[in-house]
Amino acid sequence: MSGRTRARACPERTCMGCRKRAAKNDLLRIAVIEDECVLDPRGTLPGRGAYLHPDMACYDLAVRRRAFPRAFRSRGPLGTAELQRSMEHATGNAA
Repeated sequence: MSGRTRARACPERTCMGCRKRAAKNDLLRIAVIEDECVLDPRGTLPGRGAYLHPDMACYDLAVRRRAFPRAFRSRGPLGTAELQRSMEHATGNAA
């Protein structure tokens, strides 16, 4: 190598709602704790993670497409009420 440093590739993830790829830092990580979907702002909760844009439209699309149980490979329903409240607070869209 000629002394140049290579730029590191930014990890990309796919939004569960709109299905568009984006930089991992631009998306919110979602995790499951006791059958309830919760925001994971630090990205440190154990288990599988799924990603959403910080936009209620993407959240609504994910709910309508039933993306949460599929993303977390859950056999039963997952609660999303806490996630909805957290998303509304994070995006400033109180319904």
